[in-house]
Amino acid sequence: MGATKKLSSVRRDWRERDVRVVLAALIVAVATVATIALFASQLQSALISSASTFLAADRKLEAENGVPAPPEWRAEAERRGIDTAEMVEFSTMVFGNDSFQLVAVKAVNDNYPLKGEVEYQLGEEAPRQVSARGPDRGNVWVNPRLLRLLDVEIGGSLEIGNKALTVSGLLIREPDGGFNMAALAPRVMMHTDDVAATNVIQQGSRVEYVYLYAGEESDLNAFYNWLKPRFEPSHEWESIRDGEALSQSLLKAERFLLLGGSLAVLLAAVAVAVASRQYAMNQRDTVALLKTLGLSSQGIGKLYIGRLVLWGLVGIVGGLLIALPIVWMLNSLVADLLDRPVDFRIDILALTPALMTAVVSLFAFAYPPIRRLRNVPAMRVLRSQPGESGREAWLDIVIAVVAVFGLVWLYAREITLVLALLGGLAALLGILVVLGWLMVIGLRHVSGGGNAWRLALVALYRHRRASLSQIAVFSMTLMLACTLVLVRSSLLDDWQAQLPEDTPNHFLINIAPDVVDDVEDFLQARSLPLDTLYPMVRGRLTELNDQPVKEAVSKDERVGALNRELNLTWMDQLPDDNRIVDGEWFEEEQTSGVSVEAELAEKLGLKLGDKLGFTIGSDKVSAEITSIRTVQWDSMKPNFYMAFPPGGALDTMPATWITSFHLPADQKSELNAFSRTFPTISVLEVDHIIERIRSIVQQVTQAIEAILVMILAAALVVMAAVVSATLQDRQREGALLRTLGGRQSLLVRSTMVEFALLGFFAGILGVAAAEAAVWALQYRMFEGEFNWHWSVVLPIPLISAILLSIFGRLQLRPVLEVSPMLLLRRLE
Repeated sequence: MGATKKLSSVRRDWRERDVRVVLAALIVAVATVATIALFASQLQSALISSASTFLAADRKLEAENGVPAPPEWRAEAERRGIDTAEMVEFSTMVFGNDSFQLVAVKAVNDNYPLKGEVEYQLGEEAPRQVSARGPDRGNVWVNPRLLRLLDVEIGGSLEIGNKALTVSGLLIREPDGGFNMAALAPRVMMHTDDVAATNVIQQGSRVEYVYLYAGEESDLNAFYNWLKPRFEPSHEWESIRDGEALSQSLLKAERFLLLGGSLAVLLAAVAVAVASRQYAMNQRDTVALLKTLGLSSQGIGKLYIGRLVLWGLVGIVGGLLIALPIVWMLNSLVADLLDRPVDFRIDILALTPALMTAVVSLFAFAYPPIRRLRNVPAMRVLRSQPGESGREAWLDIVIAVVAVFGLVWLYAREITLVLALLGGLAALLGILVVLGWLMVIGLRHVSGGGNAWRLALVALYRHRRASLSQIAVFSMTLMLACTLVLVRSSLLDDWQAQLPEDTPNHFLINIAPDVVDDVEDFLQARSLPLDTLYPMVRGRLTELNDQPVKEAVSKDERVGALNRELNLTWMDQLPDDNRIVDGEWFEEEQTSGVSVEAELAEKLGLKLGDKLGFTIGSDKVSAEITSIRTVQWDSMKPNFYMAFPPGGALDTMPATWITSFHLPADQKSELNAFSRTFPTISVLEVDHIIERIRSIVQQVTQAIEAILVMILAAALVVMAAVVSATLQDRQREGALLRTLGGRQSLLVRSTMVEFALLGFFAGILGVAAAEAAVWALQYRMFEGEFNWHWSVVLPIPLISAILLSIFGRLQLRPVLEVSPMLLLRRLE
């Protein structure tokens, strides 16, 4: 066949309705998946970049052995184009106004912070200011509590070792302050160039060297790979994902975006599968005719494979041309939300799912039925031949299931997500088998007549295979769309409910037992109710089953809890946001045992009955694990890895108390009065972290709304493709009914009732399967509680019935606008 004939054949082929449906489905598939993948990559990068301000960098390296990192490490980072900053942290005594006080010193160089800003004041009553760097040489910024403890004023002198420094400001907030509950001593920030002159750091001193890095993700990962073989056990590499509260927020955001993208992959594959299968079935007569004209089976195979390749190229190019402008607009939305410019980048790797969706959809869904066109007998042009066998259809289903879930796995890499969706679809197909059996029994004896309902029921029975296929596709489409809607409703609503307007945004630490009542009275007098007060004891986990813990646990380098002191507490009631996953909570009057946080227990391989040993100062205590519980780290309330019962092993240990409370922005001045009244109590402000988490929630909500629109658009394309699959048969029946004297109003009512019933049944099955999938996703992936979503479940079957009845009405337009004879001739 010459080039001109091939071009003419392609043009003639593209004028056919089935080909246009295949191309439309493919373009929508590529556009949807590409948009979500690119935007998810862009949003993920923006969220992590925004959240990195709480680390003061993109990565942090801690050297806890008191030995600075080799200078060549910094040189290597700078050679790779990575920005660096350095800090030195240690505790020491400071002298001021004839008084001494233990403080926690953070010495920073000129580059600190690489991300975020330092908040400070020039006086207790002065307005708060922000700076992109720390104090200058010869100056210190101090925690406001230190002024009252030493009775020092701004502009006064503070001696650290052999060096006298000027107090030039009050340190209000550090970008990397986070939830440092261990920092009970007041903070002092100074310049690294002044550290040597103090002579405080000597050989054997407890000092930590911290190195900050900021740059491109690829450069940071390559630098880490270069560093990793050089690490010692005391070196710890951190990113923003390692912080409890923010890492949980980022993880949930990323999982939700993965869910949206995975559902888009499934819907796109379904759209292409339905449209291409119908095209293959309608091409059987054409293939039979080509065989009578002498074209071989091999030539027919090459012809249609060439068309598939061409469709794939058109679908990929068309989809990308639609996706890129949409991603650019969504990128502008992210920039507005973050209130800062966000670079528009095209991540080639993020386009892989879209390209694979096009290729797999064509060759896993379109190719099998088209490949069998080679076997169509030439006699088909002379007489009607039976369609495809059930065995061939089941083979297509198996190939489709393997391919589509392979795509989801390639995209999400979450086995829980794949299994949840697979389980929901399996349950859906099982219900469809039962529904089909009931339909055959219930509709077998319904006879026709002049009633629209009877005609609709007869049509359902006459097209029972097609009806069941349509219900299957409709219900699967609704299941996927509803899954995203329901998870969006469950996850984001629950997520936002975790941070209500009165979420505690300030912590009080180091409360002495004899002032607990005074603190409560002070805050209650100002209508500032406290959250629960907890006793807190600092201790180190040192033994596991009477063995040194670092010998019993081989992976201790990755468990930070083994390299620092832990906050231990005792409590009689399980906090509302904790949940027991193994064992039982302390019984009344029980004084033995310890409850361990679930993630730490998993990292250390702890189980019920294990004996833990703790070193608290010079004392040692031990207890057996009686329960393992989950902790909601992003609740902004005091949380603990280890909890003992009242009267237990910690009862005789000296303890301070900790609590949290909500302070409205217009009452910030009350902090000054509180600090003057209780100078020994540390106030930790976390309202900026709450604002950042709420910002992440808002950004993800906006992103999901945009993704949801595209998912629903893809769902409508699937529904239109399935309805179009039976277009010719239904138009032929409508023309025959008109020929036999049927009224137009009867045709309209019966068709709309038929499709409304299909939509209603599909809606019920779809929402039921969606609830099953949401249960699995909410419980396993997002670690939340499952609730029935009646506000979504009840309307969906009705909305589905209305939409499909409208699609059915549109099918009748040729029947009502063209004479029956002309329509029948056109369809033959």
